[in-house]
Amino acid sequence: MKRLLLLCSLFTAPFAQSQELESILLAAQDAERLTQDYIEPALKGLVYSMNEGWYTTGKTHSVLGFDVTIGANMALVPNNDKNFLFRASEYNFVRSQVGDTESVSTVLGDDPDGTFFDVRVPVGDGTFKVAEFQMPGGIGPDFPLKGVATPMIQFGIGLPTSTDLKIRFLPNIGVNDKVKNFMYGVGLQHDLTQYIPGLSVTPFSLSALVAYSNTKVTYKIDDEDDLDDVSVVNGEGLFALNTLSFQAIGSVSLAILEFYASAGYGRGGSRLELNGDYTLTYDLEDGNGVPLGQINETITNPLQFKADVNSPRFGLGMRVNLAIFKLFASYTIQEYNTFSTGISVSVR
Repeated sequence: MKRLLLLCSLFTAPFAQSQELESILLAAQDAERLTQDYIEPALKGLVYSMNEGWYTTGKTHSVLGFDVTIGANMALVPNNDKNFLFRASEYNFVRSQVGDTESVSTVLGDDPDGTFFDVRVPVGDGTFKVAEFQMPGGIGPDFPLKGVATPMIQFGIGLPTSTDLKIRFLPNIGVNDKVKNFMYGVGLQHDLTQYIPGLSVTPFSLSALVAYSNTKVTYKIDDEDDLDDVSVVNGEGLFALNTLSFQAIGSVSLAILEFYASAGYGRGGSRLELNGDYTLTYDLEDGNGVPLGQINETITNPLQFKADVNSPRFGLGMRVNLAIFKLFASYTIQEYNTFSTGISVSVR
């Protein structure tokens, strides 16, 4: 599993790590909440990251002017989302082996080893299903920035009415056919400078942008250990996401340097599913803890939950204009602050 994580890009790594989520299914009705707490920072981080990098100037192209951009965005996860506080009193059947309360690493946390939990579920006849499982650890030690990154390729072309059409995509960067992804996005940036008398003869430019993107990631879940308490048939994780942003963009061009800023609003929704057939093996005990044997239980498509984000956003950036080549970097302040950088070829 660790080798898979190191080979995956930052984009796929948080979701490849969740291949180990099947062990949490032993927590019965508590599994959904534990999974949500563990994976939610990655779900939210990807929404914010996908909403970035749409612009590097407030100026639009002339008709049939174009740019090709290769860049990357990284949403930085706040410290309070790198762990969650487990309180045994808030759960039905699980207890941490450390104590009634414990700080547990999320997928983007610093503990690579995870946390051990005990499960004790009443069967209804005075007996109990009993198991132990380990939460998957965080990827923090392998990725010190604790962020969710999205590389992207974007193409923009000038249309009539001083409007740019922007199209972006992300090629499949899966590893060994286990992780596959597909992403596309479309945006429109419209020049507002033309409506303000006298502004077009200054180095200032002003525009408005609306952008939408959609992403799908699937990863195959293999039954990696035939001797553990969870067996998997046709296991697959599915992650789906869509984002939408509205922004006003202003820029000023000073020789080879260009500074730009934006203000707006971003939102998005993400969904995670754990599909397939999972057979769970529990030890069976009586009320005094005396072993009575084992019991198996098979569940199908056991987990599905969503994470939605909404946040105002304020960005600052700088671009270096070297003839048709542009180097840029920007920083956006929002719930998950985001850094973007890249290079583009632009013909006005």
